[in-house]
Amino acid sequence: METNLVLEGFKFMGLGMGTVLLFLVIMIVCMNIMSYIVHKFFPEPKASLEPAVNTAKDNKKIIAAITAAISHHREG
Repeated sequence: METNLVLEGFKFMGLGMGTVLLFLVIMIVCMNIMSYIVHKFFPEPKASLEPAVNTAKDNKKIIAAITAAISHHREG
């Protein structure tokens, strides 16, 4: 009885890669189903068309924080 080890290796490699591929396909399908269920029962709220009052003030705070972080990073 003569066994070809290279052929056996390819068989095991194909079996392992096929198992991983099957697992990934099942995982993606399950995640898509869960996403559909979550979006069905918990839809995202609609954005209001009214402009935000504090947008300019909030943007100035964000710009100040980013500027401070960059200058702190450059100092050391």
